[in-house]
Amino acid sequence: MIEQLKNSLTQLTSSEHLNQLSAIILTLAAYQFGQFCYQRSNRLMLFHPVVIAGCMIAAVLFYFDISYSQYRDGSQLFYFLLGPATVALAVPLYQEFRHIRQLAGPILITVMLGATIAAGSAVLLGGLMGAEGEVLRSIASKSVTTPIALGISDKIHGISTLTTGVVVATGILGALMAPLAFRLCSLTDPRLQGIVLGLNAHGIGTAVAFEKNASCGAFSSLAMGLTGAFTALTLPYAIHFFGI
Repeated sequence: MIEQLKNSLTQLTSSEHLNQLSAIILTLAAYQFGQFCYQRSNRLMLFHPVVIAGCMIAAVLFYFDISYSQYRDGSQLFYFLLGPATVALAVPLYQEFRHIRQLAGPILITVMLGATIAAGSAVLLGGLMGAEGEVLRSIASKSVTTPIALGISDKIHGISTLTTGVVVATGILGALMAPLAFRLCSLTDPRLQGIVLGLNAHGIGTAVAFEKNASCGAFSSLAMGLTGAFTALTLPYAIHFFGI
């Protein structure tokens, strides 16, 4: 039975059209399964849909010997939708604009410092562990939401697949560690929690922030967007300046 399933999946990936269909079905099925596990675990971050779905897709690709490039090419629809989904976050920003305007100065300073430290620490730690050139450029945008991070990685000649993996891992770890950080720092203001989540865990953190409340989600969206914009504007010049 397993061999028949493998042969069927191989046939599905032999045609470009069917390859796209199978990749979309696999992605949706994996996410729905992840969502089921997440709800059944009472929203335990360790069972976040991105974690479960990512592991499930990786296991399927490995078992059936399907290359990642083949899966990536077939799931271009989701890459396209990342952009509109990010832009749609402007709606909660508009709804919370009055509160955001009152904290504009501190937010900008926090985002600029946070984004600088995020990129700098990634490159520094990577360099200390022996990484060089292309790898360092690929991980520099780890704290930026995926569509922007991929654009930055392409501009600074990084490895897009590595950038994607690092960005997703950063989002998952950031969302996992955030509750502990909030408790240790006695951070209870949902607005500040949102900024921390958006700055450090980008899209995944923003999804978690919206689960808390609309205000937390709006501030997380703002921090995620500003971090992406600031990093996109400054990182290529920093990479060139430091000769990485």
